[in-house]
Amino acid sequence: MFARHFIDSLDFAHNGRELRGILPLTEMPRLQDMLATPEGEINYFVRGLPDKDGKPMLEVTVEGVCQLRCQRCLNSFEYPVKLFTRLQLADAGKMDEFSVEENDEVDCIATDRHLDVSNMIEDEILLSLPFAPKHQVGACNSVVEGKSQSDQHPFAILQGLKGLSGLKNK
Repeated sequence: MFARHFIDSLDFAHNGRELRGILPLTEMPRLQDMLATPEGEINYFVRGLPDKDGKPMLEVTVEGVCQLRCQRCLNSFEYPVKLFTRLQLADAGKMDEFSVEENDEVDCIATDRHLDVSNMIEDEILLSLPFAPKHQVGACNSVVEGKSQSDQHPFAILQGLKGLSGLKNK
């Protein structure tokens, strides 16, 4: 079993602490629906520091590989995960004051005396994944009669199916 890390986010940022580790994909339950297979690990590094105005923030670096399911051919493919995120810490009551227009490179999260680092890493991965993951164009492995489905017109496939059903009715 994996040992979860919890931090006091404000203390962590104010004291310039650092945390690094490896997180198995099997320990990220919300991510499982997006994965073709749960094998793999994610390397992470979290560092606390003040921003240019002295406000506490966390820098999060995440690297690894996920196996996603292609929405074209339904086969799995490797999807590299490489993220660098800056998270501004703010009191829950002051979250409305954070302006995205001021700095679009920094997101804002509520301070937490018991912040689950694994959940934070999982959140960042989920936000980075494509809505409908797909192989690159022409890379799908789905093959019908020597041609990939992407090479055939979609109605040609239906015409072939119609021909098969006509044979059964005779």
